[in-house]
Amino acid sequence: MIPARNWQRLEGGGLALGGVMVAGFASPGWPWWAWVLALLAPDLAMLGYAVGRRAGAATYNLAHLYAMPFLLMVLGVASGSTAVISAGGLWLAHIGVDRALGYGLKLSSGFHDTHLGPIGRNSSD
Repeated sequence: MIPARNWQRLEGGGLALGGVMVAGFASPGWPWWAWVLALLAPDLAMLGYAVGRRAGAATYNLAHLYAMPFLLMVLGVASGSTAVISAGGLWLAHIGVDRALGYGLKLSSGFHDTHLGPIGRNSSD
């Protein structure tokens, strides 16, 4: 039987591919560096760790929930904005890549403790 953790990683990889495809189809004509910035932007939520572990976990998790980019894409469709749809697609791709690599939602015990298991030196990956 395949462990649930591996299924979540596979799901993340699929969503990363789907997010990039959504962004590509919406194609707002951004320069290449804007695509890179949009892909990396969700990790700005790690700044919450400057306040503490609980605040860091909360801000990181809020920026790494699948629902957030889906809501952004729905807003983009409702407003007719391809740029907003693309931003949501890239956000989704970011989360998917994180999940595929084993970076899950953070636990309040510390940055290296995730719902997919520990990351870093103490992990088995």
